[in-house]
This record gives sequence, C-alpha cells and structure tokens, in this order.
Amino acid sequence: MPFEVRDAIESELDALARIWYDAWQDGHRAVVPPELTRVRTFDSFRDRLRAALPTVRAVGAPGQPVGFCMIKDDELYQLFVSAAARGTGVAAALLADGEARLATNGVTTAWLTCAIGNNRAARFYEKAGWRFTAEIPSRLETTEGVFVLNVWRYEKRL
Repeated sequence: MPFEVRDAIESELDALARIWYDAWQDGHRAVVPPELTRVRTFDSFRDRLRAALPTVRAVGAPGQPVGFCMIKDDELYQLFVSAAARGTGVAAALLADGEARLATNGVTTAWLTCAIGNNRAARFYEKAGWRFTAEIPSRLETTEGVFVLNVWRYEKRL
C-alpha cells in the first residue's frame, strides 16, 4: 500500500513530537545512558521539530501524522514512526522519500546513525540497502549541552 509523504505542518508539532518522544523512548531507553534519556523530553523533541520544520516530511492526514523523516545536509537525520504504524510500510515510504530528497540535493552517499543496540532499526536500514560502516562518537545537542554517544554509522550510495 503506497503512502503519501508530504511536508509536515506547524499545527501538528505536538502530534509529531509525541511520535518522536514515544518511538525514541521505545527504541533507545534500554540502550542509551539514563543521562541522555533524562534530557530527551517531549518539549525537547517539539523544539527540535519546530527548528527543523522545513526539512520534516510526514505520512498521515494533516494533523494526524503517523511518522516523519527529516534530512540534514547529507544525513538522513531522523526517522520515527508511531507504534501503531510499524510494519505497515510507513517507514519504508519515509525512508525512500528522504533518500530521494538527499539525491535531489546532490548527495551521492548518504549517511545516518543508529543507537548501538537498536537492533530493530538496524535491521530495517540494512534491509533497505544501508551498510554499516563504523562505530563513531556522535555529538548530540541537548538542552544541557553536548552529549557524546557512540553510535552505529550507516551509509548508502544514492
């Protein structure tokens, strides 16, 4: 079943932040330090979405998104789907849209990071043709400053 991927709109920031917060907690809480989990609040996700809104694409009726993806330079920066939409093809549609946007921007090799231990996400990316390249330190911006976390880096030729 094909899904329409569209630009996210400001009026759905709360719904998008809820997806991000819930999915991030589900995929990361058990594999990242509690110090990072503590600063990854609903409000922090909402603020990040507001700042990045021009790069955010969503699936779902306007005001009722079920997933989103954002890009940043040559990176597939964030991709999160609500628990109810997992396994439906929403994530694959968002991933394909993000890859297409990166390619349109002239990117030939895109990259993304995945929390070490988030095996469900890693399997999804690998199934979509992304290849693990290294374990790297990632400098994550938080409300309390930079938090360095080792992550898996994946790359894909577009």
